[in-house]
Amino acid sequence: MTGAKRKRSTLGRKVQAIRFEDIKVWCLRRLPILKWVPVYNWKENLIPDVVSGMMLAIQQVTQGLAFAVLSSVHPVFGLYGSFFPVIVYAIFGMGRHVVTGTFALTSLISANAVERLVPSVSANFTTNNNSGVLGLSEFEMQRIGVAAAVSFLGGIIQVTMFMLQLGSATFLLTEPVISAMTTGAATHVVTSQVKYLLGMKMPYISGPLGFFHIYAYIFENIGSVRLEALLLSLLSIVMLVLVKELNEKFQRNIKVVLPIDLVLIIATSVACYYADMEYVYGLEVVGHIPEGLPSPKTPPMNVLPEVVTEAFGVALVGYVASLALAQSSAKKFKYTVDDNQEFLAHGLSNVIPSFFFCIPSAAAMGRTALLYSTGAKSQV
Repeated sequence: MTGAKRKRSTLGRKVQAIRFEDIKVWCLRRLPILKWVPVYNWKENLIPDVVSGMMLAIQQVTQGLAFAVLSSVHPVFGLYGSFFPVIVYAIFGMGRHVVTGTFALTSLISANAVERLVPSVSANFTTNNNSGVLGLSEFEMQRIGVAAAVSFLGGIIQVTMFMLQLGSATFLLTEPVISAMTTGAATHVVTSQVKYLLGMKMPYISGPLGFFHIYAYIFENIGSVRLEALLLSLLSIVMLVLVKELNEKFQRNIKVVLPIDLVLIIATSVACYYADMEYVYGLEVVGHIPEGLPSPKTPPMNVLPEVVTEAFGVALVGYVASLALAQSSAKKFKYTVDDNQEFLAHGLSNVIPSFFFCIPSAAAMGRTALLYSTGAKSQV
């Protein structure tokens, strides 16, 4: 018997040795939803989960729009990125208070690839050409194509790490490392939004010293600040902070907190529309938002070699941030999380949504904190 025949014979015996119980155990291990749905306490948990879900949906919308801009793509793609990854993670993930979706740091990493491969200057040539897809310009579709490619490749890397059982190495992640990463991310996110707060037209700046170059550019061009944009930004910040503080102070006395994020979006949208602020004051607006959900489309595979660096960044940073939240929630509510399974869950949460024009996803502290405060019990 040749070596090839012996291998086929050995493989055949292994396949025949697989029992139904083995398949059942594998499915329960890799599809956690099959474990918690059958034992879900509908009577006690459904109402708090529904209330938490409604509040979370409002936050997902506001964050999705903001983080899409942070990722240098059209805001509608942030809405897609707040919908599809959540469904995938609910099936494969183990964190009951972990909500995947758009995430500031992965959006910043993705923006590096988008701005490098489809720079804004190319808008002069393609922005007026309607692509026929979602009613957006070819320029916008090129940009989301790059972001989706980063998401796809980043997810493939995470799934590969799952197959290599690298989740067992997460004990090397110490609290100071995670805290430092979170603090650094928050600083970069705030810095990236300063140009919008001031209403300045500003070129994309990145690199090791990009943080300092951004503020140097702002001070050099301080005269180009739009007072209308600055006043609107400051008013919004004051309202957000004030209402959130009041919500926390009177949380015990009120049944439903005021969703100030959504209220601000609606109020400012109405004001911009009726006051025609885009033309009168020169303020930037989101513009047309396509209706419905997109049809699936394969990310552009030809750009994958160009986004390897960003894909590794998305895979590692997204996983570390998400795992930290999963572990803290598991410790707080006394359940377990399989570190390696989280690689698979987040990998598929990036791969599958990339076919629906989604930017890279991960869990975010704000969403987990909201679930804590609203009394969520499960992924429902």
